[in-house]
Amino acid sequence: MMFNKIKKTDEKLDTVKLNELISVSRNLLKIIYVLIIIIGIYLLIRLLKELNAKEIIITILKTISPLFIGIFVAWLFDPFVKYLKKKGIKRSIGTLITYLILITFIAVVVGSIIPVLSEQINELVKILPDVFDNLKTWLDNLFDKLNNINNLDVASIKSETFSQLEHIVTNLTSSLPTIVVDIAKSLFSGIGTLLIGLIIGFYLLMSFDNANDAIITLLPKKYQKDTRELSNEVNTSLRRFIKGALIDASLIFVVTSIGFILVGLRAPLLFGLFCAITNIIPYAGPYIGGIPAVIVGFSAGPVTGFLTLIVIVVVQVLEGNFLQPFIMSKTTKLHPVTIIIGLLVFGYFFGIIGMAVATPVIAAFKTIFVFFNEKYSWITYND
Repeated sequence: MMFNKIKKTDEKLDTVKLNELISVSRNLLKIIYVLIIIIGIYLLIRLLKELNAKEIIITILKTISPLFIGIFVAWLFDPFVKYLKKKGIKRSIGTLITYLILITFIAVVVGSIIPVLSEQINELVKILPDVFDNLKTWLDNLFDKLNNINNLDVASIKSETFSQLEHIVTNLTSSLPTIVVDIAKSLFSGIGTLLIGLIIGFYLLMSFDNANDAIITLLPKKYQKDTRELSNEVNTSLRRFIKGALIDASLIFVVTSIGFILVGLRAPLLFGLFCAITNIIPYAGPYIGGIPAVIVGFSAGPVTGFLTLIVIVVVQVLEGNFLQPFIMSKTTKLHPVTIIIGLLVFGYFFGIIGMAVATPVIAAFKTIFVFFNEKYSWITYND
């Protein structure tokens, strides 16, 4: 009897160890599987880069951009149309109501902002010569103060700096008419593309739910339920990101513009809008948007320049540490390290555009991974 008890105890211990070994092996294989997928995506991106497929893809995307705008508009406003439909309003009528609200909003915003921005752009163009003159005077005074530093060839640095500044002014003056024409062409082209996209979006929105269901029904029946659930979760995650980004950018525009007005910066609304737009690019965007404002500020005087710099730094510290984490914690729920790595990878392969789309793409992949991990337990967490 004693021998049998010892034998049963040994068998039990062996079973526990075997189960632990199997669990560790499974988790290790799942980690290796994820790493293989990551490496495969990396190699695919490298291959596309070597084949110069980026230029071809960009050309195709530009050509069919109105279609993407239409799909985006229909996707963005589909929840509101569904809400109206639940209230007993037909989808066609709901789509018409949605577009009337959208067009009214665009008209009010454009009618309010464009005249002010146009006036400030004209003011900025008029003061550009004074900006360069003031900047040259400020640099001249700065170099005079540096003359007392030993082992520093101030004269050579001063000559090279002024030479580069004059070169910039000459190029800007000679190319200004071309730049204005190019901007006008791009603006009218963009407006035309947007209008076509809105028209496409109107027709897509009227039957967007049917189109989504039609695509899902092409799949085998056993996958349709999971696909519909996954699609809803990804759509919810991306819509929340867009909502958060718009709220964040709007607050940045208001606060930065007020700060620029208080420090006496020329064209404060124009620079505030530029900071808000570039702020969509995480981490790097705020500094890209702040550089022109700081340059114009220093051209008006050291005090205005430093105050402008302080406004940008304070706004970005508050936005980066309080506003942005609060908004994004309600949306993507991504760890800051994950966002930084994504920005580095997407920025390396796709530049500024890649940095702009990095966070929503990562958020979508995270949603997909969490969905399948909960369903199939790819990676288990032991307490």
